[in-house]
Formats: sequence, structure tokens, C-alpha cells
Amino acid sequence: MPTAERILVADDHPVFRDGMSRLVGGAFPHADVVEAGNVDEIMALAGVGAAPAVFILDLMFPGMDPATTIATLRGQFPTSSIIIISMSDDPETIRRVMQQGADGFIGKAMPSDAMLSAIKAVRNGDTMVLVPETASIVPPPPPSQARVQELTPRQRDVLIQLAMGKTNKEIGRQLDISPFTVRIHVSALLRILGANTRSEAVKKAGALGIQ
Repeated sequence: MPTAERILVADDHPVFRDGMSRLVGGAFPHADVVEAGNVDEIMALAGVGAAPAVFILDLMFPGMDPATTIATLRGQFPTSSIIIISMSDDPETIRRVMQQGADGFIGKAMPSDAMLSAIKAVRNGDTMVLVPETASIVPPPPPSQARVQELTPRQRDVLIQLAMGKTNKEIGRQLDISPFTVRIHVSALLRILGANTRSEAVKKAGALGIQ
């Protein structure tokens, strides 16, 4: 019997943490939702068994260093989705978090249904930034032409499959790679192309003539 995927929710406020865990648990009833109140607990829980499929983390809580913690998690858990939920949702904070390897950023004041939609999108391979001022995706910076030219052949293969509207599982089957490997390639494509979603990455790639 396959092991249930794990979703790790970390926040030092018990009421918010419990509420988020209930929200996520209701949306993903077959997932094992675990909670952490500080960075030491995150690392301890994440290191047991298979890597969490999703990290949902507050930006500021005991042991959390925004300058290093996200990058450390990204390095240790490359196949996991990392979502930051924070009251600090100014553009500079968002840019810094996403550059360090987060897959999603959600303003903490967002309604629960909007949060859940964004969490589902990130879990399915999208990169999302959702903030209460706009309740929409924040436009990312334009892609660097130098970085675009560095797309690997495999990344271009994945991009072609994205243009066909295929899911990570379908892409994995087509290219004979695991869905987790597809996730890594998709995340890299989104960052290189300066896109927030898969469809936006396809459009930007087309405009640059690299499909």
C-alpha cells in the first residue's frame, strides 16, 4: 500500500496552525498533515520517512531566518513544494522569498478559499503569488535573455509538453521521468522565464521563440 503524502504546516500561532491544518486536511483527506511550531520541529519532522510533498510555512517564527531557511529547505528537499504564508507581503519580501526557492507566497489575510486554491495550484506544479491588495497573481520580473539561453534540452522537452497542456504525471510518462523530476524542471522553467504559472511560461517562451 503506498505511503500517504505528507503536508507539513509550520506556524508558531497554534490557532492559525490548527486552522490551516484543518483546511488542508479537508482538501487532501488522504494526506498526512503534520504540524511544527519552530524550525527544529520542521527539520525533525521533514527528515522522517519520505520528504513532505508540501511545506506550508509562516515567514517569521522561532528559528526561521528568511535569508537562509527557505534556501536550506529547497536544497534539502528539491522535490517538495514550498509555500510561504505571511502578513508581510510587500513586493520586496515576496521577491526575496521566491528567489530563495519558494514555489508560492500567500498573504496571510487572504480568504481561506483563495488560500486553498493557491495551495492546490502549487501542489500541482504552478508557482503562485497571491496577496490581499490585488487578490491576484503579482507580475514577476521579465526573464533574463542570458538565462533563457541556458535552458537545457530536457527543460525544452518539458516546455513542449507544457504547451500541450499536460500534467506532471503525463509529462513524466511521455519523457520517462518521475513526476518529481518534472516538478523540478517546471519550477526551473517558471523561474527562468519569470512566470507565475505554467500557461504564462508557455506564452513567454513562445514570445521569445524558444519552443
